[in-house]
Amino acid sequence: MLIHRSLYKTLQKKLGSNQVILLVGARRVGKTVLINQLADVYVGPKIVLNGEDSATAHLLSDQTIPSYQRWLGDTQLLLIDEVQAIPDFEKVLQFLVNSFPGLTILATSSSSFHIANQVNNFLTQHQQIYTLYPPAQLEIGLTETYLQTRQQLEERLIFGSYPEVLQMEKNTDRIDYLKSAVSSNLLKDIRQVEQVRNEEKMLQLLRLIAYQTGSEISYDDLSNQLQIDRNTVVRYLDLFANVFILFRLGGYSKSLRKEVTKSSKWYFFDNGIRNALINNFDLLSQRPDTNVLWENYLMAERLKRNAYLQNQAVPYFWRTYDQQELSWVEEANEQLSGYAFKWYAGRVRFPKGFQKAYPNATLSVINPENYLDFITHNYFNV
Repeated sequence: MLIHRSLYKTLQKKLGSNQVILLVGARRVGKTVLINQLADVYVGPKIVLNGEDSATAHLLSDQTIPSYQRWLGDTQLLLIDEVQAIPDFEKVLQFLVNSFPGLTILATSSSSFHIANQVNNFLTQHQQIYTLYPPAQLEIGLTETYLQTRQQLEERLIFGSYPEVLQMEKNTDRIDYLKSAVSSNLLKDIRQVEQVRNEEKMLQLLRLIAYQTGSEISYDDLSNQLQIDRNTVVRYLDLFANVFILFRLGGYSKSLRKEVTKSSKWYFFDNGIRNALINNFDLLSQRPDTNVLWENYLMAERLKRNAYLQNQAVPYFWRTYDQQELSWVEEANEQLSGYAFKWYAGRVRFPKGFQKAYPNATLSVINPENYLDFITHNYFNV
């Protein structure tokens, strides 16, 4: 399956812009494939480097114009994969930008804390950052029919949508791949920059989040269960967000005193990673967490859709202390929209408290019959 990535044309237009273009995202989501595709169609002089190759670090270590000029020559496009692995990469990028004004740099990174903590300090006027997620349904839908998409729904709730998973036909291969991704890649970028004393505790925390997906998280409870400091729990969760494993959803409140605002829910960017952590790849009919998978899938897909379509809606969950709840609330352009996610058929009663507090808000039920309108942009070969 050839996946047409939404960022391809956007990035292609930036080639030759004399800027630093940063493509961030989790490992194995297709960053390397995407920049190689862009390199293949670029007709000017170009160089491709791997930041995790020690030869690249050696090449970039002598930060002088004559040294760089020798290997850059008349290069107009420099592509660096996994730039965060290069020592002092932020100084390297700054030096290149200042010394070679005709050069465009396209670099990838598997973690955002490298970028947020370092690059933004000096390249604000010379860089643009884009995030690549596991393939979104609005991308996958370009190469499959509506019927195929509907037939693949259960597989995507169970195995996710990492590019290599989408290419595999056997479930056993998908399971092996996802387990390998969890054991070898999830903590790799965290190890490079953080002094983590107990990686097993980090994995245990991820597993606890996997089991509690869709529930409000108590940092104190997690701290007690893991026997680690509360601040350490918060720091670990922040690290997981920065390497694109998890994303956080906060509570929405504008009108009612009894609305929950301080709690958080945490979700996974990919269902397959979540299921690998708890070692459960059973069919939906054989497991008790189908609604959880459905909710996580819709939220991750909606985030990807909004990011690629440059929709600036801010997401929340909504709940009151008397247990009225909405799975997903979006606020955009002073308009509020509430959504209830339901896998199983049945009547849905929207919370009266929400309707009373926000009478102008729209309310919708997202189910297997209409979900594609929620997570795509009608990009289908029907």
